[in-house]
Amino acid sequence: MGILGAWFDWSAWLWIVWLVLLCIINLLSWSANLLSLPGNWLIVLATAIYAYFFPESLTSGVGWMGVGILLVLAVLGEIIEFVAGAAMAGKRGASRRAMAMAVAGTMVGSILGAIFTIPIPIIGPIVGALAGGAGGAFCGAWLGEVWKGKTVEEGMHVGTGALLGRLLGTSGKLIVGAIMVVVAAIDACY
Repeated sequence: MGILGAWFDWSAWLWIVWLVLLCIINLLSWSANLLSLPGNWLIVLATAIYAYFFPESLTSGVGWMGVGILLVLAVLGEIIEFVAGAAMAGKRGASRRAMAMAVAGTMVGSILGAIFTIPIPIIGPIVGALAGGAGGAFCGAWLGEVWKGKTVEEGMHVGTGALLGRLLGTSGKLIVGAIMVVVAAIDACY
């Protein structure tokens, strides 16, 4: 019964199931960044909940120091995303209206891009959300500049900056989010 007792150690199996669920939830949260949703913050939240129910022990669990590291990384991801987007658009002379409309365009474009590319399995919604977000940033910035009274060419110049900034910002945030997923998984295992 000793071997069977070890095989049916429900607490160990339960821990493994919750660990796998944490990793899945964190990966789904990470992918939410593609839709301009707060994916990195969802990683922090999910890992903090896991840390509460499975506190750090000698063998496993998430420590609050790990949650703190994830919190710092989430802030870093937001800074990277904001600075990249604003720097590229601002460098090209974007108005506040154009920047605000670029943000709104990004959100709408990301969601529509993901929805329209659902028929392409797995990679379609990811590429659609990225392309839609970049296109939405371009359209929003362009519209903001034209609405402000600038020429179409000036609007296109600013829109291109918003598009490039959006791609750079999202890439940076995704990289930080991927690091967060790995940090949470390693902290939960050790």
